[in-house]
Amino acid sequence: MKFFKYFCATLILISPLLMASPKITVTFGESLDGFARIKVRNETFIPLACYVAIDGHKVKFQLSAKASSTWITSTDKRFNYKNFSTWCDYLEIHPQYKAYRLY
Repeated sequence: MKFFKYFCATLILISPLLMASPKITVTFGESLDGFARIKVRNETFIPLACYVAIDGHKVKFQLSAKASSTWITSTDKRFNYKNFSTWCDYLEIHPQYKAYRLY
């Protein structure tokens, strides 16, 4: 019975946090030259602040509602989709991203 109470309490605390993150779709691909690349699509009706990182290099940008970024390509053929890191959050929470490129 105690386990069930702790499980319910944990579920109540974690559920709102999971639903608070914006919905994005990440697409991986490969260029004609054999370089790994990535595209991020915003599935919400609210602008997002995003970045794509690979090997410590970050590409920061804004993503309009229901829009996709351009393909962001790696600089070395040794990289693959596992080397990319993506992050997106609501632009109103991170206003410093308004200085970056809008897609």
